[in-house]
Amino acid sequence: MRVIVTRPQAQSEPLLAALRAEGFEPVACPVIATETIDDGPIDTTGYDWVIVTSANGAAELGARRTGVLPRVAAVGEMTAAALAAQEIPVEFVPTLASQEGLLAEFPRPVGRALFVGGERARRLLVDELPADFRPVYRTVELTPVPPDGDLVLVASPSAAGAWGKLGSALPTITIGPQTTAAAYEAGLTVVAEAQTQDVAGLVNSAAAWRASLRS
Repeated sequence: MRVIVTRPQAQSEPLLAALRAEGFEPVACPVIATETIDDGPIDTTGYDWVIVTSANGAAELGARRTGVLPRVAAVGEMTAAALAAQEIPVEFVPTLASQEGLLAEFPRPVGRALFVGGERARRLLVDELPADFRPVYRTVELTPVPPDGDLVLVASPSAAGAWGKLGSALPTITIGPQTTAAAYEAGLTVVAEAQTQDVAGLVNSAAAWRASLRS
């Protein structure tokens, strides 16, 4: 079974490898790329928390942070793993990998918080905690020719929107509720949502869908 992976090129290999290990034929087809907003160091001095909601944000924080590093929160396990790869310890990951989940479970009192994320990130945490916001990258849509396949995996709302614009009718598996909502808005045919918001969750959902076709 050919599975289309829409993640950015630099982030796709763990998912491609996990799919191969489960007997799939993965095909990389990045539909988004990221550009650094290069406006200097990310100074974390004076903050009680730094909040990161994406692997791209984790990479930028690891490369550009200065000052004393406060406690760090990640929106989900994929972001936590990306922070760990930058040797940044994570002290809080919510049960539900979303801004809503993080907001509901976040330790109080919050103190002073800094949200490091994408230019078009949702502002729920900024408004409700509240938190200062530092945009460190922007997402750019790509327009590849969709390859032949049996299933497509989308791991972010921006990827769902970009894939939808390509006009593909392939069955789609999403990584979580926000991506599912974006996929439906983009007109995609969602057949499953990952139970955990990580590589394993996507691969397990793909395997379960394959098994359902055989039964």
